[in-house]
Amino acid sequence: MKKWILPALLAGVIYACGGNTETDKAAGTATEKVSRDLSKNPDYQKGLALIAKSDCLTCHKVAEKAIGPAYKDVAAKYPDTEENIAKLATTIINGSSGVWGEVPMTAHPTLSEADAKAMVKYILLLQ
Repeated sequence: MKKWILPALLAGVIYACGGNTETDKAAGTATEKVSRDLSKNPDYQKGLALIAKSDCLTCHKVAEKAIGPAYKDVAAKYPDTEENIAKLATTIINGSSGVWGEVPMTAHPTLSEADAKAMVKYILLLQ
């Protein structure tokens, strides 16, 4: 009888400590966000290349506010929808003011709509 007490007790402890599904789900979600590799995403690559050769980084940074909002803040504010992509692309081309503070965003009228949309898609991936 004594031989079964210790194994039964250990089995009970293991069962009690195992598989909290809510904790497991939260840990899995956090791991997915951290390990999400965007470098192979074509929208990421194209938008990054367009932004790198533009003047965007004069006023914006990926993770912190500069003259304009951080790209991550923009991504957090606007869900990745076709409507928001079109709206933000228009904002890039025409400029804007008052959305993120008092400093107006400079217009980029020579930028094509397709390129502006590609830049927005990149930004919205940064959430």
